[in-house]
Amino acid sequence: MRIAVIDDWQGIAETSADWSWLRDHGDPVFFNRAFASEDEAASQLVDFDIILAMRERTAFPASLVERLPRLRMFSLTGKRGATLDLDAMARRGITVCYTEGSGDGAGTAELALALMLAAARNVVGGDTAVRSGAFQQGVLPGMELSGRTLGLIGLGRLGSRMARYGAALGMDCLAWSPNLDAARAAASGAAYVEKDELLARSDVVSLHIVLSQSTRGLIGQRELALMKDGAILVNTSRGPLVDEAALIAALRRGRLTAALDVYDREPLPQGHPLTTLPNTVLTPHLGYATREVMGEFYKQLAENARAFIEGNPVRVLS
Repeated sequence: MRIAVIDDWQGIAETSADWSWLRDHGDPVFFNRAFASEDEAASQLVDFDIILAMRERTAFPASLVERLPRLRMFSLTGKRGATLDLDAMARRGITVCYTEGSGDGAGTAELALALMLAAARNVVGGDTAVRSGAFQQGVLPGMELSGRTLGLIGLGRLGSRMARYGAALGMDCLAWSPNLDAARAAASGAAYVEKDELLARSDVVSLHIVLSQSTRGLIGQRELALMKDGAILVNTSRGPLVDEAALIAALRRGRLTAALDVYDREPLPQGHPLTTLPNTVLTPHLGYATREVMGEFYKQLAENARAFIEGNPVRVLS
């Protein structure tokens, strides 16, 4: 069995789990760079029987699946395969497996907090200035968050954590999502308001909502125009929740600061406009990428491959 462990962009897969059984019974190969195109993915993966993938990194549309004639088993992390054509896999008789859980969301919520603080206090600009020898020269004063308003779009397990973090900083917390009501918001320490009011009143807006057809482009030109001058937009959820072109235009006008962990296209291409703007704080989709979560992901991917080779697949999605 030839096994491809793909999307290992941080180069941690081999040391995050025990691959010894698979090495004894197969030929695992680790891919730690993103494929530049579907053609490259097809050429690199054509000879593999099993693919173990990190969800929503490499896309697997039907056109790619059909170019992988040896593929018999595919495993992704988590259960949501938004970039995976499950119907195409089913037509080919490919077993699709998943991994259970990804922690309690603490890692992503903590990164959202870190991005908010970094943007509010110009941490990146300060770090750059110290390293260049400028020290405080050119580093603008930051914004105190105490007494400010934190607007949370989405108040599930991650948004609720952010509400607690905001309260600990002395912030007032507002919340909105399509299915939220005042009682549920209050139970998490936030006040329910309509989306437009949240955008207009908040000094920081943090997104914690699932990407779907109804939420794609949830924050567009109109919504960005409602936000206060100098407000911070934090996105650790999914890039397409925000209209990227509209966000770039708002950033170029200097109205807002964006603190982003997710993007329309990942990896973010070199020279992308977001990387050239001074009022951005950017991280490479690190929200869930903690040692604890990644270790469990890779452990279960290895278990899924072993179970399939032994003839008893586990955690079967389809």
